[in-house]
Amino acid sequence: MIPRSLLALACFLVVGAAHPALAVVGGVVSRDALGARASTVRIETSRGELCSGAVIAPEIVLTAAHCLMGGGSISVVSLDARFRARRQLVVAVLPHPSFVPGTTPRTQPGTDLALLRLAQPLPGDIEPLTLGSGLWQGETITMAGYGLSAENNKRTARRLRETQLVNAGNYTTQNTVKVAVDAEARGETEGAGACRGDSGGPVLRGGARSRELVGIVSWSSGPLKTRAKRICGGFTAITPVSDYRGWIAEGSARLRSLGREPPPEQVAEPRAAFSWWFSR
Repeated sequence: MIPRSLLALACFLVVGAAHPALAVVGGVVSRDALGARASTVRIETSRGELCSGAVIAPEIVLTAAHCLMGGGSISVVSLDARFRARRQLVVAVLPHPSFVPGTTPRTQPGTDLALLRLAQPLPGDIEPLTLGSGLWQGETITMAGYGLSAENNKRTARRLRETQLVNAGNYTTQNTVKVAVDAEARGETEGAGACRGDSGGPVLRGGARSRELVGIVSWSSGPLKTRAKRICGGFTAITPVSDYRGWIAEGSARLRSLGREPPPEQVAEPRAAFSWWFSR
């Protein structure tokens, strides 16, 4: 279990160095066709945003809302059993109603979650995740995502990686998230954790083949004991899904009820104040 004194110090220092978790540093490349590959997708926008997402139904992906604030069209890339990429268009986005655009993930007063509706169901080799119960302190979890394995090397993006972390407990600023750390580095020195490309990625209970989703990655920060400015390899902030089961179920049903193509009058770009929109 992470000592409370370490967690308190970590939370204090995270404030100054937090950044959207945009891929797994210190992780391993996913190679199990029945593991994270079957439930983790890559999310890309026409304006250059790169994030990850968790499949919760054949046509529905759960991700971080802040990933989608740049506007533009959105697509989802899944991997087949041989790890070959397949792209599908997103036709509708439903952010949590409390989410406030224009804020950073760490200063977000609302809930950093959004649901995506795909134009077509994902292929049959994709296995949707079920929602799990709440995270407890000291629990070992598995996170997966796309993006950078080296913080300053953009060429390491867009490859699925995963790692195990330990839940160190709650961290509260404008909202409350769970903070996870590398089991050995414990956030003090550089270790495994989220980085650029992992926002929206799944946090799973148990091993890499788990189908129980307990959280969504929101942001990350560097380790405590470093003089260099780091935004990865220290702390991983997680939005727990157990607190939002009702909204996820209701929102998923709402998105599934949509027709394959939205009526022209409903098509709109994201606005500063919104509850949901269709992407072009």
